[in-house]
Amino acid sequence: MKKIALTAVAVLGLGLAACQDNAPDNTTSTENTIESEAASDTNSALNASDNLGATADNALDSAGNAVENAGNAVENVTEDVANGQDNVAGQ
Repeated sequence: MKKIALTAVAVLGLGLAACQDNAPDNTTSTENTIESEAASDTNSALNASDNLGATADNALDSAGNAVENAGNAVENVTEDVANGQDNVAGQ
C-alpha cells in the first residue's frame, strides 16, 4: 500500500510541476505581437505617404508636360502661318 501511495504522490507531484504558471511568457508574447503589428501599421502608413508624394510628383510632371506641349503647338502654328505667308509671297 505504501508503494501505491508513494507512486500516487510522485505522479501528482509531476502533474503539478507540469502545470506551471506561464503568464509571463504569455505577456511577453502579447507584447511582441502588439509591437509587430504597430511596426507593420507604421510601415504601411509611411509607404502610403511615399506613394502619395510620388503620385503628386507625377501629376505635376504631367501638368508641366501639358503646358509645354501647348506651348509647342502655339509655336508650330505660328511657324505654319509664317511659312504660309512666305509661300504666298514667293508665288
